[in-house]
Amino acid sequence: MDKQFAHVVNFWLREGLSTAERQQFEAGVRSLGTIGTIARFHIGTPASTDREVIDRSYDYCLLCLFKNQEDHDAYQVDPVHDRFRETCSPFWEKVVIYDSVAC
Repeated sequence: MDKQFAHVVNFWLREGLSTAERQQFEAGVRSLGTIGTIARFHIGTPASTDREVIDRSYDYCLLCLFKNQEDHDAYQVDPVHDRFRETCSPFWEKVVIYDSVAC
């Protein structure tokens, strides 16, 4: 039985990026949504919610839901994903990833 797989990536961008660099990052992260194994795709910035337990220190959050881990694993080696990492990694200073499978 397939168990849904969630892939959450939070990005902290480098200080002092130009508008063009930020736009290049956004275009790059949006390109990931073209990868066919993704069931649901979301890119966002921190919401205005303000409670003690909420971390709003990141700049962008990517959420990809997959039908199963195999689809996630295919995403990881997709050329679009590789191109994103190669072209956009100079724009971030920190990345934190949370992967989880449905209970």
